[in-house]
Amino acid sequence: MKRVLQFLVLAAISNLSAQEKPKLVVGIVVDQMKMEYLYRFSDDFSNRGFKRLMNDGFTFHNTHYNYMPTYTAPGHASVFTGTTPAVHGIVGNEWFNKATGKEMYCTDDESVKTIGDGTVSEGKMSPKNLQATTITDELKLATNFKGKVIGISLKDRGAILPAGHFANWAFWYSQTGAFISSTFYGEQLPSWVTEFNNQKHFQKYIDKGWNLLKPKETYNESLNDNNPYEGKLFKRSPFFPYSLKEMYAENNAGVLRSTPFGNNLIVDFAEKAIEAESLGKDETTDFLTVSFSSTDYVGHLLGPRSIELQDTYLRLDQSIGDFLEYLDKTVGKNNYLVFLTADHAGAENVTYLKDNKYEVDNIPFKNIENDLSRFSETMFGANLVLNYSNYNLFLDKESIKKKGLDLSKVKSEFKTFLMTQKYVKNVYTEEEIRLANPSDYYLGSIVRGYDPVQNGELVINFKPGYVEYTATGTTHGSPYSYDTHVPLMFYGWKIPKGETHEKKYITQIAPTLAQKLKITFPNGTEANVLTEVLNK
Repeated sequence: MKRVLQFLVLAAISNLSAQEKPKLVVGIVVDQMKMEYLYRFSDDFSNRGFKRLMNDGFTFHNTHYNYMPTYTAPGHASVFTGTTPAVHGIVGNEWFNKATGKEMYCTDDESVKTIGDGTVSEGKMSPKNLQATTITDELKLATNFKGKVIGISLKDRGAILPAGHFANWAFWYSQTGAFISSTFYGEQLPSWVTEFNNQKHFQKYIDKGWNLLKPKETYNESLNDNNPYEGKLFKRSPFFPYSLKEMYAENNAGVLRSTPFGNNLIVDFAEKAIEAESLGKDETTDFLTVSFSSTDYVGHLLGPRSIELQDTYLRLDQSIGDFLEYLDKTVGKNNYLVFLTADHAGAENVTYLKDNKYEVDNIPFKNIENDLSRFSETMFGANLVLNYSNYNLFLDKESIKKKGLDLSKVKSEFKTFLMTQKYVKNVYTEEEIRLANPSDYYLGSIVRGYDPVQNGELVINFKPGYVEYTATGTTHGSPYSYDTHVPLMFYGWKIPKGETHEKKYITQIAPTLAQKLKITFPNGTEANVLTEVLNK
């Protein structure tokens, strides 16, 4: 009898060990976040948000994107698939597709409809253009679809791509102030979403307006308010305080996106989702993806040195602290696993750099497009440019054939012309990309971001510091460290405390989670893992 009891106890312990997994995984992506912000704003952060993740979790200080273009949709797709655009197929936010000859948006799907109080076009979205599985997909498969997966963001792409093909739901923010979805996920919104929308949570933030969170002298890590490197927020001079009521009256509820309070609303909605969907309440692991987009809107418009951006991060620090405390209470400490990263970083404002004697420039998109057309007319007697976008040049092959021109010769002439432009570092033909030596770091970044079925005949790499953007605010997209260097922190269930400064890549997140959860790797990943968080 004693031996039987010992056997049963050992079997129970073995089974418990085999089944031990977090009740909830939360994947947080901060849109356009530079790792440097964690250092620059550190003195003004609380101990509840970013610092809690860094001090009590594991921080990877030197994490990078390993492809170009570093945009939002490819970033979210790469984090959750563990691979790059060359494999998962999301080669931009929107792009000209060589195979179809048409412009396309990353999550467009004409076969589905909007559900909820959104416009007709806002909800015609799904993950159908994503060609690889995500870590969230693999969790669904591993749990026989018992584990719930929900994606939340202000942006459709920030909700849909992380949640993957098998998600229960993805929700994104409409210009009406409501969270919406598409018929890809269901025929009508869950009742709790409708109830949340009816309560018009966005309105409390509009009514409050936007003033500084802390005394103005706190913001000494930023430039003066209303400096020449900032754009205008809905035609207002970039100067505190902002009346959001006026902006809302002249526009729509979409104005909340360009304020820190878009992030607050995401936390409100995420907490409601956890409660209503009972995420993390049983022994089957659930997965919630949360993407904070307001940082990107503010960064693009007002730039990385603006007081507005610093205030946005100080408020996001508070929101993350609130969210972690909510998880402690509802899911329980040590029952959830969190990782936080970004979909890309961002460049310095070019005008600011020029004013400080660094000879770089911003290149308006239309200037490049017009220069290419003029060159083509002069050289070949016709405009052979089918499209220029996302650093890709697409040539009109039908016109080239009709004129009896040699395609390789045409490519060569365009490449020679582009190499004379002050902003161009190098130009690669599709043949050079396919035959690339991976030891060439920047060419390798282009290779990993290039889909030969969809991308162009030539790809341009700008010189460091040059951006294809306006003179105010900032942008991203390059393979340089100012666009690739992002934060990465793991926290919670079976995550050791620690840090490393060894170089890591964003594509290591998903396979690491697969190993941590003991499930199948996403099908496109090279399966390189972060061993530092697997040893506890």
